[in-house]
Amino acid sequence: MQRKRRRANPWRVIALLLIISALIYFNQMVVPTMPALFEPTPTATRAPESIITEAQQLEAEGKYTMAILAYNNAVVADPRNPTNFIALARLNIYTGNYQDAITNAENALLLNPNNYEAMSLRGWAIGLSGDYLRAEGILNDAIALKSNDAAAYGYLAEIYTYMLQEGQGDLNTLDKAVAASRTAVELDPNSIASHRGRGFVLEYTANFEEAVSEFEAAVAINPNIADLHLALGRNYFNIQEYDKAITEYGKANALNPKDYTPEALIARTYAMNGDYQKAIQYAEAAIADAPTRASLYGNLGTIYYRNEQYLDAIDVLRIAIRGGVTSDGQTVEGLPMDYGTIAQYYYTYGLALAKQGQCGEALQLSQAIQVGLRNDEIAVYNALEMVNICERLAKEGKSDVTVTVTEESITATAEP
Repeated sequence: MQRKRRRANPWRVIALLLIISALIYFNQMVVPTMPALFEPTPTATRAPESIITEAQQLEAEGKYTMAILAYNNAVVADPRNPTNFIALARLNIYTGNYQDAITNAENALLLNPNNYEAMSLRGWAIGLSGDYLRAEGILNDAIALKSNDAAAYGYLAEIYTYMLQEGQGDLNTLDKAVAASRTAVELDPNSIASHRGRGFVLEYTANFEEAVSEFEAAVAINPNIADLHLALGRNYFNIQEYDKAITEYGKANALNPKDYTPEALIARTYAMNGDYQKAIQYAEAAIADAPTRASLYGNLGTIYYRNEQYLDAIDVLRIAIRGGVTSDGQTVEGLPMDYGTIAQYYYTYGLALAKQGQCGEALQLSQAIQVGLRNDEIAVYNALEMVNICERLAKEGKSDVTVTVTEESITATAEP
């Protein structure tokens, strides 16, 4: 028997041919235009102008860290535009990144060697980094390019005050600082650089109330610069407006929380008013920001001493003077004996030792101070006070040594 063959359905054949044709078309024409799986979809490149607008908006809002990132993106998008490098240099200075400021100002000058604004910012940043003579020359070069540039005169006045504070310059440096600050204000009385330059000169010359006015004017123009709030706070402190000083230091700390300076100044201000617990809190916070800076341990130690926490004072003042190691293994270099604030750390340490009966070390320190700081009457007085305390404690049997004092020498014998 033979099976009967089924006749092919022509409509089914036509449909199959259409499906095959569609698959071939899709494979050859559509698939090549599709993105690969799991690969990012390409985005349109932003115009440099839009990036700059975003950076300028962030800068105006005081969001300097984000503004710096945006300006860096603008530099990548348009590396031939010197204004982006100039904006970066200025923001680097405002945020205390002076080396970055120098680099960005120099990049702007590579594009335009006669850009007076980039030149003055470079000079300012170099001065803020501590190279005052070099900064002075660069700022004068900028003034030579544009004689009515108020900012360059303001920066120059500021750098001159730093030179004076460091004992540098010559007999004419103060006169040059005063003249530059006045010229800046005359050229542009509404410039932040003019007000800050004039303010630093007035502060150096102890015209604190006038300095307050200048720094207030500068802060009114731009309230987002940490060191302006520090300067205003210092001058409030100098005119005994302590609450206002603390407020300004707090604003500086909020703008630059990694800087130990505002917290150290807040601690000093609270200590001046006898609020030692708050002073200790802020002094410890300053150490947390800069754990290898010996002077911060000295600051905390003097506060402990004034609060009669002598053992705590000894612990941290020993680190300030002898050096030590932080809890995470960082080395703190001790401060060599010197006049000024360091002298206070030394005699406070000696007094704390003496009051705790640790007279062996206290008397050695007393003799070292009398020799090494003999021109500091306060230090010498306190060195002699260490001897008096130890004599009294030795008589009471509360000292770790027996003290014998003659006109020629001080003898300390260990107790048996």
